[in-house]
Amino acid sequence: MKKIGVFYGSSSGTTKKVAEKIGKALGARAVLHDVKDTGPEDILKYDYLILGTSAWGIGDMQDDWEDFIDTLSELDLSGKKIALFGLGDQKKYPESFADGLGTLYCRLPEKSGVVGSWPVEGYEYYFSMSEKEGKFVGLVLDEDTQPEMTDERIKKWAGQIVKEFN
Repeated sequence: MKKIGVFYGSSSGTTKKVAEKIGKALGARAVLHDVKDTGPEDILKYDYLILGTSAWGIGDMQDDWEDFIDTLSELDLSGKKIALFGLGDQKKYPESFADGLGTLYCRLPEKSGVVGSWPVEGYEYYFSMSEKEGKFVGLVLDEDTQPEMTDERIKKWAGQIVKEFN
C-alpha cells in the first residue's frame, strides 16, 4: 500500500492534534509533516496527499500555509489524489466558517484529483468559502463548539478517503 502524506499547519496546536488523529485513523500508511518544515520534494514523493489548515481572520489560512502556498501552487500535482481538512469556529465566525480550507482549495493548481468532500449537514453557519456545490471541499471540524463530534467525523472521513484514494 502506498503511503499518504499528511501536511498540516498549526499555530495553536489544534490542527496538529487533528492531523495526528487523522494519521492514527489511517494507520501506518500516514506520514505526518508540519508544513513549516516542508519542501516541494516532500509533497511530490506522495501519490496521496492530505492537506489541513485552520482558519485565521476572514478567509486566511494558517500562517505557515500562507508562506508555503505559492510553492504548492507551482507544483505539478496531476495524477495525485488530494484530500483536504479544515478547522473553523461556526459560532464566532458564521460568515467565514472554515474559510482557510476554502482558500487552500482555491489555490491548488490541480483540482481534478481532490477527493473527500464532506456534507454540510450538522453545522450552523451563514457562509463558507469551503462549501462548493452544497458540500464542503473536505472534512470540516469545529474544535471550539463541536469537539465531541471530531473523532466520529474523522473516523468516517478516513474510511471514505481510503476508498477514494484506491
